[in-house]
Amino acid sequence: VQLQASGGRLVQAGGSLRLSCAASGRTSARHAMAWFRQAPGKEREFVAAITWSGGSIRYADSVKGRFTISRDHAKNTVYLQMNSLKPEETAIYYCAADGSEFRQVVQVRPGEYDYWGQGTQVTVSS
Repeated sequence: VQLQASGGRLVQAGGSLRLSCAASGRTSARHAMAWFRQAPGKEREFVAAITWSGGSIRYADSVKGRFTISRDHAKNTVYLQMNSLKPEETAIYYCAADGSEFRQVVQVRPGEYDYWGQGTQVTVSS
């Protein structure tokens, strides 16, 4: 599975962005997908995840009600719609694919994800 994240840019506080993660590979549609982020000097943290079917979705408490994860199997792409962005959410955002196929429950630990995109920079100005 290969992943390519895009959509990050500079945005003002309170603004919105939509990140995209294009997946390729024979089995890419069978994997749960997630977004993580990592700010300078901090550990990588979970943001949101969605199962291969879209039937189970989970968010970090800090983004609930503001971020929405979705996937389009026809385009083999996972999206992260981010609204009401805050300066402290400035980070590199990474998409990742679960190492197992057809998992019914999403995982929140980075170690559960075997495939990672290169990251896309999101900068939220105050």
